[in-house]
Amino acid sequence: MRQRAAIILAAGQSSRMKSARSKVLHQVGGRAAIDWSIALARDTGCSRIICVVSPDGQMVANHVQPQIGADALATQSSPEGTAHAVISARAALSGFEGDLIVLYGDSPLIPAEAVERLFTAVSGGDGVGVLGFHAAQAGSYGRLVTAPDGTLEAIVEAREASADQLALTLCNSGVMAGDAQTMFALLDKVGNDNAKGEYYLTDLVMLARAEERTCQVVNCPEDQMIGCDTRADLAAAEAIFQAGMRARMLEQGVSMIAPETVYFSYDTQIAADVLIEPNVIFGPGVSIASGAVVRAFSHIEGASIGPDAQVGPYVRLRKGSDIGTGAKIGNFVEVKNTRIGEGAKASHLSYLGDGDIGAQANIGAGTIFCNYDGFFKYRTVIGQGAFVGSNSALVAPLTIGDGAMIGSGSVVTDNVEPDSLYLARPKATPKAGWARKFRTVMTARKSKKG
Repeated sequence: MRQRAAIILAAGQSSRMKSARSKVLHQVGGRAAIDWSIALARDTGCSRIICVVSPDGQMVANHVQPQIGADALATQSSPEGTAHAVISARAALSGFEGDLIVLYGDSPLIPAEAVERLFTAVSGGDGVGVLGFHAAQAGSYGRLVTAPDGTLEAIVEAREASADQLALTLCNSGVMAGDAQTMFALLDKVGNDNAKGEYYLTDLVMLARAEERTCQVVNCPEDQMIGCDTRADLAAAEAIFQAGMRARMLEQGVSMIAPETVYFSYDTQIAADVLIEPNVIFGPGVSIASGAVVRAFSHIEGASIGPDAQVGPYVRLRKGSDIGTGAKIGNFVEVKNTRIGEGAKASHLSYLGDGDIGAQANIGAGTIFCNYDGFFKYRTVIGQGAFVGSNSALVAPLTIGDGAMIGSGSVVTDNVEPDSLYLARPKATPKAGWARKFRTVMTARKSKKG
């Protein structure tokens, strides 16, 4: 297979997003839009990935540099059009020979399958290829004019199109591919004799056809080509992504009582025979094994849930939570960076942070892992079969041995030996008749104030 490279354009001003952040850093499905494009390039075999940013795009550069490297960043010195942006990446792509694709940092939903078809269409050819889509309302999109054999003849901007061309529904996505050396040779011939005085990537088709090169168009569904220029676009892209994920999960054997109320992230992994109740949100980094149940109104991110485990309702699982086989995490329990062993239970109203809970242990209602002293985090280790009574505060670092029992209401500051009982309560001091006397005094005082 020929070598592949991608240039991702991310130098736009993002003014329509009305945000201090670039539009390419806003998220769809729990992932920045530009990260979708980087992943797409990788998934389709691009060995070189160049990102083009603006001179004031340091926030974007800082975001992508750990993924692609500092030498894979290029700067578009001024906003002079898409062709100018691609030319800005030439030096960063020095020495590359193979096929090149131009992607956009604000288009998160382009499928790898479509890009593969585009690469196939241009592989070994002498022209360029474009991803196109049939628009329900073509509006201001550039139109793709094709020959009877389906090859691409021209890209016509809507403001320059004839009435017949405006009637076309096949539109330009902006995604273009071809032999890298051919594309750069054509780019050198692009002019800026147009209303905006900019250099347009779309001119490559005209220039290629003028040299009798063959150009191709690959069709893709319209909703997968959405670009996110505004908050409304982001919301629309999120809805498209979520609808696709819900359909995929149902096809894979996941049960959802109300699919439209369940929200996924780009990397959510759920096995068959998992039940998800309504109003559940999955942040990035979630995996759920077969037979598990996620009850309503739970928020889960960065967590794994084992086979036949139950979580919720109203559970929050944070990064590093590992819920073991058959374990149960009940209502209003928050878990963070804690392993819950097989068959262990924390059924109500607890915070379990930075810990390790052994198999078959029971955590009573109101238990708190006191894991932070204002400077450092510490771990709590609870052994197999241990029983922690309700309303207990476990002050880390702390180890409670296998089979140990903690009396309700205890503040535990010392390690507890296996199979022992730990009680830490103040001695009760009952005062007979005190409550009656108190009520008499306070009633009289209230009466005087009238």
